[in-house]
Amino acid sequence: RNAHNAFSPQAFAHLLGKPEALIIVAESLGHLIGFAQVTLCVDHPMLGVSTAAELQRLYVQERFTGCGAGRLLLEAAEQRATARKAALMWATVWVGNPRALGFYPRQGYEVKGSPRYEFQGETHENRLFAKLLGGSNLTRNSV
Repeated sequence: RNAHNAFSPQAFAHLLGKPEALIIVAESLGHLIGFAQVTLCVDHPMLGVSTAAELQRLYVQERFTGCGAGRLLLEAAEQRATARKAALMWATVWVGNPRALGFYPRQGYEVKGSPRYEFQGETHENRLFAKLLGGSNLTRNSV
């Protein structure tokens, strides 16, 4: 039910109307194969960077994983966030997702913490990944 609401046409229409939201799609032969969702100007308490952008979702259909679609979506998200003055991109990844845990370091992201997420009364451990974006005035030590 939660996923159905989050991915409904109405939810995407609402997101597309927000100036701080970025949606990037990947397609193959006219069919959606993945997308990235970024929210600008979202800090994380473990980072303390007001010009950060949160990568909220990066999804690629299973049969298209391993062919570079995720990397291209992430690069496009970083470029668009940089163009909108984001100094850093961050994402939280569930520790039970080994593919994502391996993906982000290969794209230059570093683990910055282990936040926990509460969902329906259960606690889930995550990893906080962050990467300085091109042209950032931040130093590596400040993040």
